[in-house]
Amino acid sequence: MVYYFDPTYWLVIIGAVLCLLAQARVSSTFQKYSKVRSRSGMTGAQAAQRILELSGIYDVRVERISGNLTDHYDPSSKVLRLSDSTYDSTSVAAIGVAAHECGHALQHHKGYAPLQFRTALVPIANIGSQLGLPMVVLGFVLGLSPVFIQIGIWVFAIAVLFQIVTLPVEYNASGRALDMLGSYGLMGNDEVGSCRKVLNAAALTYVAAAAASILQLLRLIALFGGGNSRRRR
Repeated sequence: MVYYFDPTYWLVIIGAVLCLLAQARVSSTFQKYSKVRSRSGMTGAQAAQRILELSGIYDVRVERISGNLTDHYDPSSKVLRLSDSTYDSTSVAAIGVAAHECGHALQHHKGYAPLQFRTALVPIANIGSQLGLPMVVLGFVLGLSPVFIQIGIWVFAIAVLFQIVTLPVEYNASGRALDMLGSYGLMGNDEVGSCRKVLNAAALTYVAAAAASILQLLRLIALFGGGNSRRRR
Protein backbone atom coordinates (compact mmCIF):
# COMPACT_ATOMS: atom_id res chain seq x y z
CA MET A 1 0.00 0.00 0.00
CA VAL A 2 1.54 3.31 -1.13
CA TYR A 3 0.45 6.69 0.15
CA TYR A 4 0.71 9.58 -2.28
CA PHE A 5 0.81 13.29 -1.66
CA ASP A 6 -2.72 14.42 -0.92
CA PRO A 7 -3.67 17.93 -2.12
CA THR A 8 -5.02 18.71 1.34
CA TYR A 9 -1.42 18.62 2.62
CA TRP A 10 -1.18 22.13 1.24
CA LEU A 11 -3.44 23.27 4.07
CA VAL A 12 -0.93 21.96 6.59
CA ILE A 13 2.00 23.47 4.68
CA ILE A 14 0.33 26.88 4.50
CA GLY A 15 -0.37 26.76 8.24
CA ALA A 16 3.23 25.82 9.01
CA VAL A 17 4.58 28.64 6.83
CA LEU A 18 2.29 31.17 8.53
CA CYS A 19 3.54 30.07 11.95
CA LEU A 20 7.18 30.28 10.88
CA LEU A 21 6.73 33.76 9.41
CA ALA A 22 4.91 35.00 12.52
CA GLN A 23 7.58 33.56 14.81
CA ALA A 24 10.32 35.17 12.76
CA ARG A 25 8.51 38.50 12.92
CA VAL A 26 8.08 38.47 16.69
CA SER A 27 11.68 37.36 17.24
CA SER A 28 13.14 40.10 15.07
CA THR A 29 10.86 42.78 16.51
CA PHE A 30 11.56 41.77 20.11
CA GLN A 31 15.30 41.66 19.47
CA LYS A 32 15.19 45.12 17.90
CA TYR A 33 13.38 46.79 20.79
CA SER A 34 15.14 44.74 23.46
CA LYS A 35 18.15 46.92 22.60
CA VAL A 36 16.22 50.13 23.30
CA ARG A 37 16.42 51.10 26.96
CA SER A 38 13.32 52.60 28.52
CA ARG A 39 13.81 56.15 29.79
CA SER A 40 12.24 55.18 33.11
CA GLY A 41 15.02 52.68 33.78
CA MET A 42 12.50 50.23 35.23
CA THR A 43 12.91 46.52 34.72
CA GLY A 44 10.10 44.38 33.39
CA ALA A 45 9.42 43.09 36.90
CA GLN A 46 9.34 46.58 38.39
CA ALA A 47 7.04 47.83 35.66
CA ALA A 48 4.69 44.90 36.19
CA GLN A 49 4.55 45.49 39.94
CA ARG A 50 3.94 49.19 39.42
CA ILE A 51 1.14 48.61 36.90
CA LEU A 52 -0.57 46.12 39.19
CA GLU A 53 -0.45 48.52 42.11
CA LEU A 54 -1.75 51.46 40.07
CA SER A 55 -4.55 49.20 38.81
CA GLY A 56 -5.56 48.33 42.36
CA ILE A 57 -4.44 44.72 42.07
CA TYR A 58 -2.59 43.61 45.19
CA ASP A 59 -3.13 39.85 45.22
CA VAL A 60 -1.05 38.95 42.16
CA ARG A 61 2.58 37.86 42.61
CA VAL A 62 5.28 38.61 40.05
CA GLU A 63 7.73 35.74 39.61
CA ARG A 64 10.59 34.82 37.31
CA ILE A 65 10.33 31.85 34.98
CA SER A 66 13.14 30.38 32.92
CA GLY A 67 13.21 30.66 29.16
CA ASN A 68 12.82 33.31 26.50
CA LEU A 69 9.38 34.87 25.91
CA THR A 70 7.74 32.29 28.16
CA ASP A 71 5.91 35.10 29.96
CA HIS A 72 2.34 34.38 31.04
CA TYR A 73 -0.30 35.10 33.64
CA ASP A 74 -1.74 32.16 35.58
CA PRO A 75 -5.28 33.06 36.71
CA SER A 76 -5.66 29.89 38.78
CA SER A 77 -2.85 30.88 41.17
CA LYS A 78 -2.82 34.62 40.45
CA VAL A 79 0.84 34.62 39.49
CA LEU A 80 2.36 36.75 36.75
CA ARG A 81 5.45 34.95 35.47
CA LEU A 82 8.11 36.85 33.53
CA SER A 83 10.83 35.12 31.55
CA ASP A 84 14.55 35.70 31.91
CA SER A 85 14.45 37.99 28.87
CA THR A 86 11.84 40.20 30.53
CA TYR A 87 12.23 40.09 34.30
CA ASP A 88 15.49 42.06 34.76
CA SER A 89 15.57 43.84 31.41
CA THR A 90 15.06 47.61 31.25
CA SER A 91 14.24 47.54 27.54
CA VAL A 92 11.12 48.90 25.90
CA ALA A 93 10.34 45.39 24.64
CA ALA A 94 10.55 43.85 28.11
CA ILE A 95 8.29 46.46 29.68
CA GLY A 96 5.80 46.03 26.85
CA VAL A 97 5.66 42.28 27.39
CA ALA A 98 5.35 42.71 31.17
CA ALA A 99 2.52 45.22 30.66
CA HIS A 100 0.76 42.77 28.36
CA GLU A 101 0.73 40.12 31.08
CA CYS A 102 -0.58 42.75 33.48
CA GLY A 103 -3.34 43.24 30.93
CA HIS A 104 -4.33 39.61 31.49
CA ALA A 105 -4.24 40.13 35.25
CA LEU A 106 -6.53 43.14 34.84
CA GLN A 107 -8.87 41.06 32.66
CA HIS A 108 -9.07 38.50 35.44
CA HIS A 109 -9.56 41.19 38.07
CA LYS A 110 -12.40 42.78 36.06
CA GLY A 111 -14.06 39.46 35.17
CA TYR A 112 -13.46 39.81 31.42
CA ALA A 113 -15.84 37.22 29.91
CA PRO A 114 -13.65 35.95 27.02
CA LEU A 115 -10.81 35.24 29.46
CA GLN A 116 -13.17 33.34 31.75
CA PHE A 117 -14.42 31.33 28.79
CA ARG A 118 -10.88 30.56 27.63
CA THR A 119 -9.84 29.53 31.14
CA ALA A 120 -12.82 27.18 31.35
CA LEU A 121 -11.81 25.65 28.02
CA VAL A 122 -8.20 24.93 29.05
CA PRO A 123 -8.70 21.37 30.47
CA ILE A 124 -10.79 20.10 27.60
CA ALA A 125 -8.70 21.99 25.02
CA ASN A 126 -5.58 20.26 26.33
CA ILE A 127 -7.31 16.92 25.84
CA GLY A 128 -8.36 17.97 22.35
CA SER A 129 -4.88 19.00 21.29
CA GLN A 130 -3.35 15.78 22.67
CA LEU A 131 -5.96 13.23 21.60
CA GLY A 132 -7.82 14.68 18.62
CA LEU A 133 -5.33 13.98 15.84
CA PRO A 134 -4.10 10.66 17.34
CA MET A 135 -7.71 9.43 17.44
CA VAL A 136 -8.22 10.28 13.78
CA VAL A 137 -4.92 8.67 12.73
CA LEU A 138 -5.54 5.59 14.85
CA GLY A 139 -9.05 5.20 13.52
CA PHE A 140 -7.79 5.50 9.95
CA VAL A 141 -4.82 3.13 10.30
CA LEU A 142 -6.72 0.45 12.18
CA GLY A 143 -9.83 0.81 10.08
CA LEU A 144 -12.01 1.58 13.07
CA SER A 145 -15.58 2.80 12.87
CA PRO A 146 -16.06 6.16 11.10
CA VAL A 147 -17.81 7.29 14.27
CA PHE A 148 -14.49 6.96 16.15
CA ILE A 149 -12.82 9.20 13.57
CA GLN A 150 -15.68 11.70 13.76
CA ILE A 151 -15.30 11.89 17.53
CA GLY A 152 -11.58 12.57 17.04
CA ILE A 153 -12.41 15.45 14.71
CA TRP A 154 -14.84 16.94 17.22
CA VAL A 155 -12.30 16.60 20.01
CA PHE A 156 -9.71 18.38 17.87
CA ALA A 157 -12.29 21.07 17.03
CA ILE A 158 -12.43 22.00 20.71
CA ALA A 159 -8.69 22.75 20.63
CA VAL A 160 -9.30 24.90 17.55
CA LEU A 161 -12.06 26.77 19.38
CA PHE A 162 -9.59 27.52 22.16
CA GLN A 163 -7.18 29.04 19.61
CA ILE A 164 -9.96 31.22 18.22
CA VAL A 165 -11.13 32.42 21.64
CA THR A 166 -7.52 33.27 22.48
CA LEU A 167 -7.40 35.99 19.80
CA PRO A 168 -9.72 38.59 21.38
CA VAL A 169 -8.20 37.84 24.80
CA GLU A 170 -4.68 38.57 23.58
CA TYR A 171 -5.58 41.68 21.60
CA ASN A 172 -7.59 43.06 24.51
CA ALA A 173 -4.68 42.46 26.90
CA SER A 174 -2.33 44.34 24.56
CA GLY A 175 -4.80 47.23 24.30
CA ARG A 176 -5.06 47.43 28.08
CA ALA A 177 -1.26 47.28 28.37
CA LEU A 178 -0.68 50.19 26.02
CA ASP A 179 -3.37 52.27 27.71
CA MET A 180 -1.87 51.65 31.15
CA LEU A 181 1.67 52.44 30.05
CA GLY A 182 0.52 55.78 28.69
CA SER A 183 -2.09 56.78 31.26
CA TYR A 184 0.08 55.80 34.23
CA GLY A 185 2.95 57.88 32.86
CA LEU A 186 5.35 54.94 32.72
CA MET A 187 6.32 55.64 29.11
CA GLY A 188 6.28 58.47 26.61
CA ASN A 189 4.18 58.33 23.47
CA ASP A 190 7.13 57.28 21.33
CA GLU A 191 7.96 54.41 23.68
CA VAL A 192 4.34 53.30 23.77
CA GLY A 193 4.46 53.25 19.99
CA SER A 194 7.48 50.95 20.12
CA CYS A 195 5.69 48.67 22.57
CA ARG A 196 2.74 48.58 20.20
CA LYS A 197 4.98 47.18 17.47
CA VAL A 198 6.30 44.48 19.82
CA LEU A 199 2.85 43.46 20.99
CA ASN A 200 1.36 43.53 17.49
CA ALA A 201 4.13 41.22 16.30
CA ALA A 202 3.48 38.89 19.23
CA ALA A 203 -0.25 38.88 18.44
CA LEU A 204 0.50 37.64 14.93
CA THR A 205 1.79 34.37 16.40
CA TYR A 206 -1.66 33.74 17.90
CA VAL A 207 -3.33 34.61 14.60
CA ALA A 208 -1.02 32.25 12.74
CA ALA A 209 -1.57 29.46 15.27
CA ALA A 210 -5.34 29.85 15.00
CA ALA A 211 -5.16 29.89 11.21
CA ALA A 212 -2.97 26.76 11.18
CA SER A 213 -5.39 24.95 13.48
CA ILE A 214 -8.38 25.94 11.37
CA LEU A 215 -6.63 24.75 8.20
CA GLN A 216 -5.80 21.44 9.88
CA LEU A 217 -9.41 21.05 10.96
CA LEU A 218 -10.61 21.80 7.42
CA ARG A 219 -8.24 19.13 6.13
CA LEU A 220 -9.61 16.56 8.55
CA ILE A 221 -13.16 17.43 7.56
CA ALA A 222 -12.26 17.20 3.86
CA LEU A 223 -10.65 13.79 4.34
CA PHE A 224 -12.93 12.19 6.90
CA GLY A 225 -15.92 14.49 7.34
CA GLY A 226 -18.14 12.18 5.35
CA GLY A 227 -16.95 9.13 7.27
CA ASN A 228 -14.86 7.87 4.35
CA SER A 229 -11.10 7.56 4.61
CA ARG A 230 -9.20 8.57 1.49
CA ARG A 231 -6.50 6.01 0.89
CA ARG A 232 -4.96 5.81 -2.51
CA ARG A 233 -3.47 2.69 -3.96
